[in-house]
Amino acid sequence: MESYIAIFTETFWGMIDWTWRSITFDVPWYTNYFWGLILISLAVWLLEIIFPWRKDQKVFRKDFWLDAGYMFFNFFVFAIVIAGVYAILEKVFGSYGISMSSLVLIDISSFPKWAQLLVFFVVLDFVQWLTHFLLHRYEFLWNFHKVHHSVEEMGFAAHLRFHWMENILYKPLKTFGVMVLGGFEPSQAYVVHFAALTIGHLNHANIKLTYGPLKYIFNNPVMHLWHHVYHLPAGRTRGINFGISLSLWDYLFKTAEIPEEKGDIKLGFPGMEEFPRTFVSQNLYGFSAGKKPPHRATIPLNQRREEKKRVGSA
Repeated sequence: MESYIAIFTETFWGMIDWTWRSITFDVPWYTNYFWGLILISLAVWLLEIIFPWRKDQKVFRKDFWLDAGYMFFNFFVFAIVIAGVYAILEKVFGSYGISMSSLVLIDISSFPKWAQLLVFFVVLDFVQWLTHFLLHRYEFLWNFHKVHHSVEEMGFAAHLRFHWMENILYKPLKTFGVMVLGGFEPSQAYVVHFAALTIGHLNHANIKLTYGPLKYIFNNPVMHLWHHVYHLPAGRTRGINFGISLSLWDYLFKTAEIPEEKGDIKLGFPGMEEFPRTFVSQNLYGFSAGKKPPHRATIPLNQRREEKKRVGSA
């Protein structure tokens, strides 16, 4: 037991030290995720201000500061706390002979650097797509994921508004993805991490981007906005457009749908009017939520249009 406590303590303080050194520019610039997050956030926010898709949306939109709090909490605070737990689990699994190379299917260590990064990026993105799909598939997971879908006005910081329990699910499955690659993470993995962070920010930003024919490969703001739609298209009770960085998984598995490219659609989910509004209450919700009506309601697109016409003419 003492050895586990020592592992947790050492990892915990090691993460705090690394974060502080990042803040004070005492780490290589290409691994400085603290200032990297800030710079990417400011850059995408500036694009929102200059090229807003929804022009009536305020610069400091609804829940802007709540999302900013989530961004730093999930990216740093929770990562510091949970790192020690993962270190203990690695020790426990190691005692049973289970290591990062136990499930190797593809050994990418001998690949060229560019191929290592490409395979690493694609495999981890698929694992995250699958995880995201599961968050919508099972009601007890959906109750946690509702935090992310409680966004009513989309902006870059909404990217990292999610319940900390999602990290508990994502991390082991991402680790599994690394194990499939022989437990090998490319030395330039920071390129993949920063690219994924940038794509995720853009996907949630108030910007209209589709990337032309590349939309069938890369996720984009138009496609992801429909993932957050309040009323899902008919027959799509479990959601659409689950892509994280890549959209190709949705096209391959037929979960892609973009009924139209307007940006003024209602976001959220039925019942969110009673969903908690504060950081603490939202993070307690998933543990106390009882049985709810099955997932998200669907309504045909033409019916939504008719309703909008009636409201407009009233």
